[in-house]
Amino acid sequence: MICFALKCADGHAFESWFKSGPAFDSLAKSGLLECPACGSASVTKAVMAPRVAKAEQSAGARPAGHDTVQTSALKPPKTELEQTIARIRKAVEANSDYVGDKFASEARDIHAGHAPERPIHGEANLDDARKLIDDGIPVLPLPFRNPNKLS
Repeated sequence: MICFALKCADGHAFESWFKSGPAFDSLAKSGLLECPACGSASVTKAVMAPRVAKAEQSAGARPAGHDTVQTSALKPPKTELEQTIARIRKAVEANSDYVGDKFASEARDIHAGHAPERPIHGEANLDDARKLIDDGIPVLPLPFRNPNKLS
């Protein structure tokens, strides 16, 4: 996994994790990357300084509790947009049941009355989400992903 500093054509800066450099290139070329602030698909890598371990750390003598790689999940939100998304995530997680990749089937069961009515959140692929909408089942995308899923 690698974290890249990114920017969109409108100048919004953000970070994201990718499986590899070529994985970023493939997603960018396919137009599958979007700026979280404005939705622009014109996303490029921004200039960034590499995080280099000190000599004693790279030799495996890392002090306990000191990691050389910082993940964005450990950083507090910086921008107003990131703070708003963090508040939304906290409210969603506190007020709904996480159903994971069973979201589409659970939403269908709730809509049909086969499962107790309650707020839920989870993952659904684009086709499943479209089918739910086409069938009149109210769903909406959330502006964040499950922090336990990196890919």
